[in-house]
Formats: sequence, structure tokens, C-alpha cells
Amino acid sequence: MGYEIADGSEAVVFVYGTLLRGESNHFRLSAARYLGEARTAPSFDLVDMGGFPALIEGGASSVSGEVYAISRDTLSLLDELEDHPSFYCRQPVVLSDESVVMAYVLPRRRAGRLPRIVSGSWKARAGA
Repeated sequence: MGYEIADGSEAVVFVYGTLLRGESNHFRLSAARYLGEARTAPSFDLVDMGGFPALIEGGASSVSGEVYAISRDTLSLLDELEDHPSFYCRQPVVLSDESVVMAYVLPRRRAGRLPRIVSGSWKARAGA
């Protein structure tokens, strides 16, 4: 499954938390084009930050989420929501099918000792 947008008019993003369908910030993707469910390559950790998760590089988990094609305007709105680059950093990530998309990643040094979501799924976390 390839996610490249040839003309550069859209960005392709992987979301894994409150931007997922059915979650509190999904409305922010109302103008986006849903491309499907996906998982990252097994090189991340998903941690619970209370009301939202964070994707951390350098783990050994495959994190589940969804992929969307979004306009540059929506990308700017997501950058603001995710406080990029001050809090999360928007960067390329590799999915399990080896495609490369953008995602908001929290630098490991900011994760501290936050509880890890072992399943790699925000929706399947305990109590959800």
C-alpha cells in the first residue's frame, strides 16, 4: 500500500490517538481523505499521557492507527494542535508495509516514565 501523493497538494499522516475515528479530535480531519488502517513498523512505543497518547521512537512495538491524506491547511491546523515542533515533532515514520508517512512523535527524553500501552493501540488501552 503506497501513500505517496504525486503532486504535493496533500500530506499523508498517520494518526494514533485522539485524531482517530470516534475520538475527541477526529472532527479536525473532517476535510481529510481516509486512506485506511495501518500499523507502524515495530520500532516505537506508545505511552499514555493521560487524556492522549504519544508515539515514541526507539521502542519495539508496532502501533496501530489510521492514515489520512490532508491539505496543507489541515496540516497547519494539526501542527498547531500538536504544538509542532515545541512538543511533538512531525516527522516521517515507516509503516509495517514499508511506506513512509508523517506522524507526530514525542522525543523520548520527554516521555519520562509514562505508562506504556503494551497493545500499541490507543483504542484498546485498558479501560477504553
